[in-house]
Amino acid sequence: MSNMSALALIGVLSILCQWSAWRLKIPAILPLLIVGMVVGPGLGWLQPDAVFGDILFPLVSLSVAIILFEGSLTLKMEEIRGHGRMVTNLVSIGVLVTWVSISIVTYLLMDFGWELSALLGALVVVTGPTVIMPMLRSVRPKSNIANILRWEGIIIDPVGALLAVLVYEFIIASQGAGLLHAFQAFGITIGIGFALGYAAGKLLGIALYKGWFPHYLKNVATLAAVLGVFALSNALQYESGLLTVTVMGMVMANMRNLNLDDILEFKETLSVLLISGLFIILAARLNTDAFSQLGMPAVVLLAVIIFAVRPLSVWISAIGTQLNFKEKILLSWIAPRGIVAAAVSALFALKLQQAGWSDAELLVPLVFLVILSTVVLQSLTAKPLAHALKLREPPAHGFLIFGANATARAIAKALRDHELPVLLADTNWENIKTARMENLPVYFGNPTSEHAENNMDMTGIGKVLILSPYKQLNPVVALHYMDWFASEKIYGLPSTEHDAPARNQLSESYRERLKLFGKGVTFSKLASLTFQGAQMKTTAITENFSFTDYQERYGNRAIPMFAIDERKVFHVFTTDHTFEPKPGWQIVALITADEISEQKAVKQSREKEEKLEKAQKEQQVKDENPKEDGK
Repeated sequence: MSNMSALALIGVLSILCQWSAWRLKIPAILPLLIVGMVVGPGLGWLQPDAVFGDILFPLVSLSVAIILFEGSLTLKMEEIRGHGRMVTNLVSIGVLVTWVSISIVTYLLMDFGWELSALLGALVVVTGPTVIMPMLRSVRPKSNIANILRWEGIIIDPVGALLAVLVYEFIIASQGAGLLHAFQAFGITIGIGFALGYAAGKLLGIALYKGWFPHYLKNVATLAAVLGVFALSNALQYESGLLTVTVMGMVMANMRNLNLDDILEFKETLSVLLISGLFIILAARLNTDAFSQLGMPAVVLLAVIIFAVRPLSVWISAIGTQLNFKEKILLSWIAPRGIVAAAVSALFALKLQQAGWSDAELLVPLVFLVILSTVVLQSLTAKPLAHALKLREPPAHGFLIFGANATARAIAKALRDHELPVLLADTNWENIKTARMENLPVYFGNPTSEHAENNMDMTGIGKVLILSPYKQLNPVVALHYMDWFASEKIYGLPSTEHDAPARNQLSESYRERLKLFGKGVTFSKLASLTFQGAQMKTTAITENFSFTDYQERYGNRAIPMFAIDERKVFHVFTTDHTFEPKPGWQIVALITADEISEQKAVKQSREKEEKLEKAQKEQQVKDENPKEDGK
């Protein structure tokens, strides 16, 4: 197969794997690894060593450098401290316990030296958000468990990568040298990695903060800087580049007032492309005979990792926390290994094999065995276990509201008053700031980004309201969350007649969702009513005041938005809703300013009449019981 044909095949297969993972709602790592093994050792269509030749090694090195830099950009020290003691313990004490335990067991069971045993232990401490997030959406554990697992996956990615890089650097430094010389070489590598990484991170951060690059060059300049620093570090000290770019990303992640949203979005897209292609290439290089060479010791090691090492890490990390026995059991079971372990292990195996470590060829199949086993086994069993332990969240009825404008905030407060979970997302900082001041939970940024997927707390959220004026982004948000929830749980506002050309460009699946709050209700209309003083109000439907009476009473002075039945289930009014509010239900509606003023006037008049009537009764009592003079 020619180079061009191979690249085309890898590109097409990468997209198909990502698409199938999206459709099946499974971690993308599974189809990527399986397809790579099928087209490689299975069918023999793709032979990376023959196709890429001498450029395979630098291609994998540069790809892993970018992946590590992108991952380290998410490691903010304040987030480690800000997500509870259990998360802090898991990514510090837990990592150490896992690494040491797996290293010892690997050394005892496998035919590895202490170097490869320690490296394997470092590689498989990482879980990672790309495998955790799909599992959490399926399992729906209690919010405290979900938050622990989510933030462990996010933070442990760069922490585990840094640990693996440090172990690898020490192995390289110690090769063929005495212990003293090994520590000297390792110290030089650490010094250059941290010094150059810190300096490069600070310099690039300052350049981005001060606008030294035009907007359209920021992403490309950042990529060029990462690759340049990686090459420079390797030139100064052999194999120090991965450590340098990892430190570089961590430094930038923790710089104050440095906005990395655009960089992260670009790097996320690039990482998806690199990881997809890289995984297929690496899986295609696997020797299926290597799995049989692992034998029963690998099975025992896998069992120890799943059933002993992870529980040990969780139980030690949970000392001093409020977690109960059942919660520790669930945390002990959910720890699928992910992308960083696979990508970094393959690169290190390549480098170690070139350096003369013959056993390194077994490193990749062993890591892939751990990944496939943990992802498949835990994906199939985590939900039943959570259900048996009674640690699953009830069905999610809360709302993610895209838009934090005045109308969206009023609706969110009305829903919150009925104890329904809400989350406001917006790309407008002023809207977000105002919502925060009103004590509403918010997310600042694009809710379809990978950052949002990793950071938004979607506990209790099961429906989406599109209440923003962003005509280009609204369909993207709606279509994105149709993959999370059933399409009938996505609601949007129709466009005005003036937006007919833009509306015609929308997909049919999105146009079908533009039915929110009834015919003729647009964002412009709601925003205008809110500006004029319209307010949210809840009205009870009774035997003496039916929904028909409600409609006759308010007419066009109220826009019914939600109906709450006797079970406290929320129903959304749309142009084609089928429910009919009954006695015992409640109607949540936006009441116009005129109606509010009229109600206030009626209320004031009634209060005045009641006050006058009360005064008259008091006077009548005085007249009927006059006081005697002199007493």
